[in-house]
Amino acid sequence: MTVRVQTEDFDVGQEISHLRQTRKDIGAVVSFVGLVRDLNEGDDVSQLTLEHYPGMTEKSLSSIINQAKTRWNILDTLIVHRVGTLQPSDQIVLVVVSSAHRGDAFSACEFMMDYLKTEAPFWKKEANSKGEHWIEAKSADDMARDRWKIEK
Repeated sequence: MTVRVQTEDFDVGQEISHLRQTRKDIGAVVSFVGLVRDLNEGDDVSQLTLEHYPGMTEKSLSSIINQAKTRWNILDTLIVHRVGTLQPSDQIVLVVVSSAHRGDAFSACEFMMDYLKTEAPFWKKEANSKGEHWIEAKSADDMARDRWKIEK
């Protein structure tokens, strides 16, 4: 179970290959890659800056992995989340879950992303033609999280 918060980009294929290389009991690998969009709520986005509290963020991400492990039969997980200034189409986040069966892997991956969107301590500042502003949480993300009844 690995958590990394970094400024550097990541190679999805290489990350999945590394996760799989020591296990022969994996029957499913599910991954999610989040990207910077060039449009948000009708405004062009020129860049996105992500900030975090080192140590606190990694602890929070590890906590969601532990919650997922209690809910589903998962073999391994990886969360890579980038911070710093990113451009449209840059990769922001990678979540990978391996399991013996696809249902556990799909559910755990979706659960972990819903948590990341609402509970992980990241702050996002967006730049567009109107200037810069901090992005507020969206009610749709809260609704997605609430269906899992996440323990705080």
